[in-house]
Amino acid sequence: MDSAHTAHLARECGGLLQLYRATRQSSEALIAPLSDADATVQSMPDASPAKWHFAHTTWFFESFVLVPHLSGYRIFDDHFNFLFNSYYETVGARHPRARRGLLSRPSLESIRAYRRHVDAGIEKLLRQNSSASITQLVELGCHHEQQHQELLLTDILHLFAQSPLKPAYKLPEPLLFEPQAPRAPDYSHFAGGLVEIGHEDRGFHFDCEGPRHSVFVEPYRLANRPATNREWIEFIEDGGYRDPLLWLSEGWTVSRDQGWTMPLYWERRDDAYWTMTLRGAQPLDLDAPVSHVSYFEADAYATWSNRRLPTEMEWENAARAVPLTGNYSDSGYLRPRPAGAAAPGPRQMFGDVWEWTRSAFLPYPRFRPAAGAVGEYNGKFMSGQFVLRGGSCVTPPGHIRRSYRNFFPPSMRWQFAGVRLAEDVDSRASTASRTFRGPEPANGNRFNGDVLSGLARSPKRLPSRWLYDDYGSELFEEITQLDEYYLTRTETGTLRAYSREIAAFCGANATLLEYGAGAGLKTELLIEALDRPAFYVPIDIAGDFLKHTVARFERRFPELSTRPITADFTSISAMPEWVPSARRVAFFPGSTIGNLDASEVATFLGGIRSHVGRGGRALIGVDLCKAPAILIPAYDDTAGVTARFNLNLLTRINRELGGNFNIERFQHSVRWNEAEAAVEMHLLSTVDQAVTVSGRTFEFSAGETIHTESSRKYGIAGFTQLAGHHGWRVDRVWTDERQLVGLFGLAQY
Repeated sequence: MDSAHTAHLARECGGLLQLYRATRQSSEALIAPLSDADATVQSMPDASPAKWHFAHTTWFFESFVLVPHLSGYRIFDDHFNFLFNSYYETVGARHPRARRGLLSRPSLESIRAYRRHVDAGIEKLLRQNSSASITQLVELGCHHEQQHQELLLTDILHLFAQSPLKPAYKLPEPLLFEPQAPRAPDYSHFAGGLVEIGHEDRGFHFDCEGPRHSVFVEPYRLANRPATNREWIEFIEDGGYRDPLLWLSEGWTVSRDQGWTMPLYWERRDDAYWTMTLRGAQPLDLDAPVSHVSYFEADAYATWSNRRLPTEMEWENAARAVPLTGNYSDSGYLRPRPAGAAAPGPRQMFGDVWEWTRSAFLPYPRFRPAAGAVGEYNGKFMSGQFVLRGGSCVTPPGHIRRSYRNFFPPSMRWQFAGVRLAEDVDSRASTASRTFRGPEPANGNRFNGDVLSGLARSPKRLPSRWLYDDYGSELFEEITQLDEYYLTRTETGTLRAYSREIAAFCGANATLLEYGAGAGLKTELLIEALDRPAFYVPIDIAGDFLKHTVARFERRFPELSTRPITADFTSISAMPEWVPSARRVAFFPGSTIGNLDASEVATFLGGIRSHVGRGGRALIGVDLCKAPAILIPAYDDTAGVTARFNLNLLTRINRELGGNFNIERFQHSVRWNEAEAAVEMHLLSTVDQAVTVSGRTFEFSAGETIHTESSRKYGIAGFTQLAGHHGWRVDRVWTDERQLVGLFGLAQY
């Protein structure tokens, strides 16, 4: 630190004391949800018990500040120097790191007493002496404790992940997902040349961040956001963990030895990926940055993508004009979030996930470690480590700088570490004809990916959303007119019978957001009943079909502003700015919610909460539980319309993905799944056969099926409980006399 900075600290001792108090209080808040047992256990040698972090940061202040500088200071416990020294060889012997979890004593309450004792000493010292040497040590201790606050959270996550109960550190309410249309990252161009790297010596920094120096950087491009979970799944399903050509030799050995097949904490539940979080096990947020991957995995992913990891010099150069704002621990989210709306230049460079660079952790030119024991802080680790940049979702706010250098061994996975890709400008131009195997933004590529991965599964399964191309949407509207299909006419009758009550629930001047709008026939009844509706936004994946719906509404309701959104409603992160923000009502009729699996329901209910905003409401149609004798014919009508609707999916695959399905060799099949309370639609292969899609061949045996849709049925109490888990209160339920179908009016808690 320069003399101006030390003089500033001397003048602002009160500010330093405020920093000290805030830092110590933050640690207290972090450990508050833990029991003594939670805080004592150690899950692996690289992690430390929360109680040890709590004590070690206090030992740092006692050993390096109070003992040498506060006259008459009484050491709290002579054993603590041995128990809570981390790696400072010059301070003395220490308890083995891998056995910290055996320290059942001292108790957590004893550690709290230790902290109070040391806090009193620091406050006394700062009132007596504000010399530069002391203020520098206290400030270093505060930043050291902030590092351990992050480690405390990552270590607790690893500990809780080992439990079959998957306990939550924070209340496990479902988190708001922000789904968005899949889009490949954009790449920002940087000219390179001679650039300045390292801390500018104004304000606090760790010694390894300097001295500032010049480096020459070749022209390069950097992705505008980190790689996402959705993109990582493509890497997995393309054999990324099985192809040794993608991996560094040591990484391949480690991956095989440790059985890596996906990022740490991931697991498959039925057809969805879940991950362990500080809120317990949660469905994977597909559009959030991938995390808990090692350097070896990051490098393999970059190779698979025909790109590379950035150097730390490239990363810092790109971050030069990027604000330090981000998703840090103070957000309370405690997991990475999606990038959000597109914006020019790099995004998410700070917070969310630490980003691996391809740079080894080595000293900068003219680097000299500090004198004395604190010189062991960083310099002794400059071997066998790789640099990460940017901070994470559990990094304390205010702790990150553009020059901040985190470092870990290349096999480390338990930290929130992710990937941002880079590419060489010249080499990119020379390899433009090569195939980029990473994800593409087009909807057709998502369709292709879902079909290929679904047919490769056992049992085979395809998402029901792909049933609804333009022809599929027309067939579904025909289905709704069938005698067997009770749902549409029953829900329509409910809308008519209770139109005034439903309109009063929605309120005047409402903006109606309809998800999976289709023809919007029932919506006409609702709009007729509403008091001066302001805006209608139909949302559907079938764009051409949606145009006809909009045209009909414009003729039917000329004073109503109608504007469509052509999209998969499960992938919308936020409503466009042109949608009025006041009195939004989400409308989701037809019991389509029964077609969503558990993770999709969580995403949808959380998504519409954000779409309607505080005070917004929702109307959701639900097919209620009833006898299979009523249910099955609704999905297997005598006219065969539902069969054509289901088989049309194979026709679509042939048309759009170059498939060669022989439609005559498949049959529409319907089953009742008692355990799931769901009607299932399948496409059954009548013979042994092989089918090719997008150049890949898939074998079918006679009797094997492709599961194309599950339509789950709910009881009123069960759906009320489900809605409550996702932040909604059931205000009213309107239903028919036979209670075949329910229309649930939801308000936010």
